[in-house]
Amino acid sequence: MLQTAEGAFGEVTNMLVRMKDLATQAADASSNTADKTAMQAEYDALGLELYNVMTNTTFGGQNLLGDGTTGKGTLSEAKMTFQIGAAKSETMDFTVQAGMVTLDTALKGLSANNFKATSGGVGTELTGTANATIDLLKNAIDNVGTIRSSLGAAANRLDHVNSNLSNIATNTKAATGRIMDVDFATESSNMTSSQMLLQAGTAMLKQSNSMSSMVMSLLQ
Repeated sequence: MLQTAEGAFGEVTNMLVRMKDLATQAADASSNTADKTAMQAEYDALGLELYNVMTNTTFGGQNLLGDGTTGKGTLSEAKMTFQIGAAKSETMDFTVQAGMVTLDTALKGLSANNFKATSGGVGTELTGTANATIDLLKNAIDNVGTIRSSLGAAANRLDHVNSNLSNIATNTKAATGRIMDVDFATESSNMTSSQMLLQAGTAMLKQSNSMSSMVMSLLQ
């Protein structure tokens, strides 16, 4: 789940960086009206895809990121708890709720209609206020970076937990095998001793019977 979310945010970062590049070009005095209009068209298209990623990134049927306007999604929950061991108390709590709320606010500022497709709607973020848009995009990129850092740290911890649990399981299985081997060897030794005692007892009984027969024959 965390890897899915991190991958989605990776794409969000790529789009925001490209949008920032467009805003920087649009703010340059060398860009004419036609240039800015073309850049705005690409900006709007990227915004629609950004909204699509935020809205439709799911894991196990649950939305992860939200729609970029309401902040709804699994990552917006106050706390997510992961079971990382056999005991009830072995859990890991994780949250990026604060970061998601901040990102939600940042994304809202990037488009007047929150990048939702509208009939004939064309934005003015680059044709009218490119300089302000640059700062807004930088802020959004920083917000995404903060969330991705938290996701990466949590994912790395879970990877280490998985490795440790696998190591425990492997060593436990090996130890169980050694114990069973020792028990088998012990029981085999005990059985051999019992068989030897039984054979010795049988031999002594036969010898006793033979001696009795000899005594009886002498008495006769």
